[in-house]
Amino acid sequence: MTLNKTTMKYTIKKISSALMLGSLAVLLLASCDKGFEDMNRNPNAYTEPVIGNLFTTSIVRTAGTGTNDRNRTNIKYFAGTMQYMASLGTNWSGDKNFENGQFGDLFFEIYNSHLPELQEAIAFTEGNPELVNHHAMASIWRVYVLHRVTDIYGDVPYTEAGQGYINQVHKPKYDKQSDIYPDMLAKLETAINQLDPSKPTFGINDVLYEGNTGKWKTFGYSLMLRLGMRLTQVDPALSRQWVEKAIAGGVMTSNDDIAKVDHTAGNGNTQNWDAFELKRESLPESNAGKGPVKLAKTLIDALQEGNDPRLPFYATLWEGNILSQQTAKLPATTNPAIQRGLPNGYDANSISDAIPGFSNDMLVEFSEPNTATLASLDAPSMILTYSEVEFLLAEAALRGWGPGTAAEHYNKAIAANMQSTSLYPVVTLSGGSSVISQSAIDTYLAAHALNTGGSFDAQMEQIYTQFWLAHFMYYDNFEAFSTWRRTGYPDLVPTNYPGNFTGGTHMLRLRYPIDEATLNTENYNAAVANQGPDLYTTPVWWDVD
Repeated sequence: MTLNKTTMKYTIKKISSALMLGSLAVLLLASCDKGFEDMNRNPNAYTEPVIGNLFTTSIVRTAGTGTNDRNRTNIKYFAGTMQYMASLGTNWSGDKNFENGQFGDLFFEIYNSHLPELQEAIAFTEGNPELVNHHAMASIWRVYVLHRVTDIYGDVPYTEAGQGYINQVHKPKYDKQSDIYPDMLAKLETAINQLDPSKPTFGINDVLYEGNTGKWKTFGYSLMLRLGMRLTQVDPALSRQWVEKAIAGGVMTSNDDIAKVDHTAGNGNTQNWDAFELKRESLPESNAGKGPVKLAKTLIDALQEGNDPRLPFYATLWEGNILSQQTAKLPATTNPAIQRGLPNGYDANSISDAIPGFSNDMLVEFSEPNTATLASLDAPSMILTYSEVEFLLAEAALRGWGPGTAAEHYNKAIAANMQSTSLYPVVTLSGGSSVISQSAIDTYLAAHALNTGGSFDAQMEQIYTQFWLAHFMYYDNFEAFSTWRRTGYPDLVPTNYPGNFTGGTHMLRLRYPIDEATLNTENYNAAVANQGPDLYTTPVWWDVD
């Protein structure tokens, strides 16, 4: 489906309507509470929630409505760690593995923003046959929310997560990741099997699929495929069991199945928050191209060497990011031949070691993320994509766990990613439309065919180097980081910035928030005793070399 004005207006209408319902409910409750109700109301009683609003809120917040999870974590940590972007500033921790004190922000945001309302909706709908779809969809979404936090931190609160309001559990225990993963997969299976197209759904409050139970089933099985594949190194037998079950259940088969939240600029609840944060802090027009944040040399070099048609979609020189001039500037400033990436791991002084004679004025020659396309305020937030599913199916086929051939799925994955440029704002770039043509896709596939005669590791490297190239479009750096840790591809050379917190090796996780050690001491200590030191170099359970 092409992202157009009608689609965006309808999406915003859905979100706004959902949030207004919740606000109206709050106002009505407040207007009734004017006297004698206080005498008869138990202040600790559970008030009936507006479950549609709670569900919308969790999805929109998880897609991104704040600085903590998006700017400080998805961008400053993982865009740098994955060498998608580079910065000469020391506050980009992933670029230099340098401590900035924001390592616990994602943890805090998930447990205090993404999860609480969702947990209320799950508790309220449990055991109600008329609300079985509401319960199933909320349960699937809970797995999505919590798999991200355990992938980034390891052992985390899981069984007692989000129980503060409902059961007054304010110091939740940390579950072992080795227990969390089997439970998430089992809960996914249960929730998928509960979906009933004959029963009511969230409808307009579901900003992913508008209550379509078939789409939620497909999303659930695709998420099962992602989580099942995460276990390939730590428990291959369990991994194969869940991967085969997901494939048999029915995963995504086209870009029409993508789980995404559409956005429209102009409102904190509706705009693409990654794009907003990039434009606000990293790429403001007042920098005139001399800001310290650019696309990374690792990414730009790979795109140029491969004659990749995504390069104009991804990158522009700074003039193309001046909003009022984009139409005129982008055809020239997105020319692949003039793109240049900044090397990772340097600051404003040490960069001259990598680029002799460097001066600040030279920053205008380095590429920035294209704010008219993937970094537009109107760009969708991609939750889980068909392209990712096909990359995972390529690996499954390579392992003998799934149908078809690795090459077939590999080609479909790359094609689906390039075709999904149609879901973003359509503009004119170097060479023409920002929507990549089928002829350009075919040419690229012919030049980058999977080497089916190569070793297993050689084919895995091809598959997941392409995954890395493709996933920058979706700006889900969380998933790029997790997949890279599991597979080891692409082979990224670690930075070794002076005073870094990894000893010149790759970062493998984030540390727990400082407050957890002081406010939830007993459970924090138990987690550290099980998992290992609370360091950036301590691998999570499934991250086995």
